[in-house]
Amino acid sequence: MLGFVCFMCPGLFNALNGLGAGGQVNATTSANANAALYATFAFTAFFAGSINNKLGSRLTLLLGSCGYALYIGSYLAMNIHPHASSFVITAGAILGICAGLLWTAQGSLMLSYPTESQKGQFISIFWSIFNLGGVVGAAVSLGINFDSTVIGNATYISFLVLTMIGVTIPFFMVDPKKMIRTDGTKVTTPRYPPWKVEIYGLWVAVRTDPLVLLLFPMFFASNWFYTWQFNDYNGTLFNIRARSLNNLVYWIAQIFGSIFIGMLLDRKNISRRIRAFSGWAVLFAMVWVIHIWAYFYQRGYTRENLPLQLDIHDRGYTPRIWLYIFCGLLDAIWQVTAYWLMGAMSNDPVKLAHFTGLYKSIQSAGAAGVWRADAVKLPFMNIFLSTWVLLVSGLVFALPMIHLRVKEHTDVEDETLTRMDDSGKIALPEKASP
Repeated sequence: MLGFVCFMCPGLFNALNGLGAGGQVNATTSANANAALYATFAFTAFFAGSINNKLGSRLTLLLGSCGYALYIGSYLAMNIHPHASSFVITAGAILGICAGLLWTAQGSLMLSYPTESQKGQFISIFWSIFNLGGVVGAAVSLGINFDSTVIGNATYISFLVLTMIGVTIPFFMVDPKKMIRTDGTKVTTPRYPPWKVEIYGLWVAVRTDPLVLLLFPMFFASNWFYTWQFNDYNGTLFNIRARSLNNLVYWIAQIFGSIFIGMLLDRKNISRRIRAFSGWAVLFAMVWVIHIWAYFYQRGYTRENLPLQLDIHDRGYTPRIWLYIFCGLLDAIWQVTAYWLMGAMSNDPVKLAHFTGLYKSIQSAGAAGVWRADAVKLPFMNIFLSTWVLLVSGLVFALPMIHLRVKEHTDVEDETLTRMDDSGKIALPEKASP
């Protein structure tokens, strides 16, 4: 059910964004809306772990999902009223607040429900269902717009109806306190201490596990590449029909990528540390192959010298759609690996809520910057090269963290983030006895 919340809400949002400029002719409005979205997302996500622990995951998911319906509705409004760009940008800012809530609740549940041996499997199952939203949305768009040159109202209306269905799903989810893991253990539910303890918990999460800082460059890069992929590649080189088909195969590739990396990271006949290094190696190889390949396309056009947009029947289209497929694979493998690494650091949902909140906050800060860079029309090559450099840097910084922090099993002292005595005094967790 958690997967289907994200299927209907961020999944369809991704399908819309993946069309390039949200399917709109004016890419600047879309880029500014995304910049506003990720700026507020970055701020909200920093505190979203505290909000999730205070309100509970179901209510946090419900509040978070509402923003997606508003955002998709704003594109429908702009399709009807071309001068409604300020509404789209405002809706983007509101969605950023909601997205921070939704993704932090999602991360806390997804990482705390499975046993240690199932974390890769649970993440890949979630990621597959979530990306089915992108697949379905892209298929709907392709079917409706196959013979069109612009995105019609029917596309936005169908997306809006599906998203509203997603908003209702949290009402039917079981209280996490009643959940039992497959090994018979209960899911640890967070206590609800005063707000000052929860805010302080953000600092405590980093203080008690400072090696998470080495994942911050990986977090920062994890949404940076969307701008070049969606706007500067798919939205620039292809017509609506080709963009819709590219969008479809991109999200299908995400499903295969998430299944592949989930199986690799959960292989029981391989040690946990070797699996971690193997996932890192797969990412490192893919980043270089994809970006060397993409460089030969990117050097052939600029903002001032745009090529004729390709259709699906044109010569040269096939290798370019294959590049987009590999971009989708890379995205899924990157995101699943990042979540898996956080899950390898702890099983405590309170701590994981803070980690995922920090993940989304840093991720969104990067995305806000690169979407704004696209809005002010920074050269395509600059955005492309920055994407390449940040991905490589994220992996280089993550390598020592994997070496020092990923163990065969999570230690007992990693299970509890903070305690509080009857007077409300904050206490750090005690080390377990030998």
